[in-house]
Amino acid sequence: MLIDRRITLIAAALATGLALAGCGKQEAAAPGVASAPPAPAAARVLVVGTDAAYAPFESQNEKGEVVGFDIDVVKAVAQKAGIEVKFVNTPWEGIFNSLDQGDRDLLVSSITITDERRQTMDFSQPYFEARQLIAVKSDSPVAKFDDIKSLKVGVQNGTTGDEVVGKLLGKSSTAIKRFESTPLALKELEAGGVQAVVADNGVVAHYLANNAGGGFKTVSDAGFPAEQYGIAVKKGNAELLAKIDKGLADIKADGTYAKIYASHFGTEAK
Repeated sequence: MLIDRRITLIAAALATGLALAGCGKQEAAAPGVASAPPAPAAARVLVVGTDAAYAPFESQNEKGEVVGFDIDVVKAVAQKAGIEVKFVNTPWEGIFNSLDQGDRDLLVSSITITDERRQTMDFSQPYFEARQLIAVKSDSPVAKFDDIKSLKVGVQNGTTGDEVVGKLLGKSSTAIKRFESTPLALKELEAGGVQAVVADNGVVAHYLANNAGGGFKTVSDAGFPAEQYGIAVKKGNAELLAKIDKGLADIKADGTYAKIYASHFGTEAK
């Protein structure tokens, strides 16, 4: 009896084990039911560096949001290119280094395309043409670029204005006063700390239009060459550059660029 009972218990245990094993297999993979495919990885949001102190191209509104002509252009380009972007206010002094180190994926900040810059970064097709413009007090006798040789001149550090004034007065001239932004240089002109400011025409014109009481006038010079702004990407990032160029071409072709231009400058794109 004892032996029979043991045999019975062992048989029952084996049967239970086999039943559980069978249940486990059914739960692992039900026949005829395909396993769900893995969810696609979310596309990475590209970080756009911009020095938001250069209205109307890039600035911050009362909510702290980065806005402006450049911003609207890149948003439209990104939509056409099927990429997602976010804008990060980045000081001009370190903006190119942030691209080189990979902290920024692209830059849009009224950046003039130059041969020197092309050595360390790649540029999109041009999206805006600019020229340097001289701002002086209304009673100033300055009529051309050469006339500022004997004056104290304000520029934004590291810009094309800084470069052209440096060539005229000497790069290390004490008559050149460098600022973090063009509006700061123009405020110094208003206060009498400098006698002229040289900067991109779009920024100077916008500032003067919004500060009519400053007593300024502008002086253009035919000797200033035309400059082209471009969107910068890290050197060698051909895939991203191709998407940006395609997006730019698309917004120019369908009229989006013209609408953005008119909304910021009140005139048709040149």
